[in-house]
Amino acid sequence: MIRKILKIAAIVGVVAFGAIQFVRPDFSNPPVVETENLLANADLAPDVRQVLVRSCADCHSNQTAYPWYSNITPFNWFLAGHIEEGRLELNISKWNTYTQDQKRHKLDEIYEQVEAKWMPLPSYLWIHRDAALSDSERTLLLDWAKAEGERIPAP
Repeated sequence: MIRKILKIAAIVGVVAFGAIQFVRPDFSNPPVVETENLLANADLAPDVRQVLVRSCADCHSNQTAYPWYSNITPFNWFLAGHIEEGRLELNISKWNTYTQDQKRHKLDEIYEQVEAKWMPLPSYLWIHRDAALSDSERTLLLDWAKAEGERIPAP
């Protein structure tokens, strides 16, 4: 009797897992307008650009490179939520649409998140080990965020 129940439960589980594969989040990237994109800024040092692309852009830009597991539900729902939240907090593809105050605030948040080692998210680093920041890269981003914030005129 228990074997029969377990067999039915397994079949229902497999069918349910297969069915939810058809419920997928939208993984299209919004368009990138180069004049709005921080990465297109000629004043951005190449080493800072490289770190931002490698460690930040997947969740904080409109240029997300979706990994293989974005095709598997329910992992793709988790991923979509992180990307949506990341873009809401900071979208480097929309950098030049922010006001001076917003930019200053975003730079303060970048500094705080990087200094506290909260970014990149540990869950992101489980699979994307190359996105981990070395101490020198962390210092590079901290110095950049501080200097960039000081360049923005005070209100």
